[in-house]
Amino acid sequence: MSALEPYSPDRSLKGKLRRRWARAVHRRPIGGAIDGPLISFSFDDSPRSAVTAGAQILEAHGKRGTYYVCAGLDGKPGHMGDYADRRDYADLSVRGHEIACHTFSHLDCGKASEPDIDRDVDRNIEALSEVGITTRHFAYPYGDVSPGAKRVLNRRFGSLRALHPGLVTPGTDLNQLPAVGIEGPDGERRAAAWIDRAIHQRAWLILYTHDVRETASDWGCTPDAFDRLVRRASAGAHVAPVGTVLGRLGIV
Repeated sequence: MSALEPYSPDRSLKGKLRRRWARAVHRRPIGGAIDGPLISFSFDDSPRSAVTAGAQILEAHGKRGTYYVCAGLDGKPGHMGDYADRRDYADLSVRGHEIACHTFSHLDCGKASEPDIDRDVDRNIEALSEVGITTRHFAYPYGDVSPGAKRVLNRRFGSLRALHPGLVTPGTDLNQLPAVGIEGPDGERRAAAWIDRAIHQRAWLILYTHDVRETASDWGCTPDAFDRLVRRASAGAHVAPVGTVLGRLGIV
């Protein structure tokens, strides 16, 4: 995949059935109570604006986020702006943000073989370890997943995050955690509604976006929108990175 070109995962009936079947197998249900309300802000791919504007907004509110990074995109241009690099990730880690894994090349785990997934994850882990970063959690690029991907990644990470919307509650699958996107023209309104739902139900909500800039892509949001959402979440919930929440719940 070129960093310059958008890519869409398999939207065919076969692809939809594969993703639905994956939801039913290789599950790792969360046991016990969710000590909510809890909200995590996460960033996929890590365009540079996510590690500048996104991190600055979180830090202004005393919060930290989770960055699912692809080291193979380091410093490259893309349709969501230039990507950050390993030095940025190391700096984020020192400042208390969580650096998590998103494969090296932004591999589509829904289509890739298990050996290819293993190799690509190995490359990402090795690249990040060169700047002192250890990753414990993972997000499927494009949210695309297969039973084989869940099987191989379950052995490597404490949690695997997907893209289907929902709240994390007792029984939710750690190998396919739901998440709600802050993206597109309706992204802020939609995310705000899910924040309110998480607070009301005392559940855990994982939000994700990509770039955070005034001219946001279809997969990102503006700094003002992101700031409003962080304020809304902070007013009614405990905001923390994915790994921190899982540790707080005594899960991984």
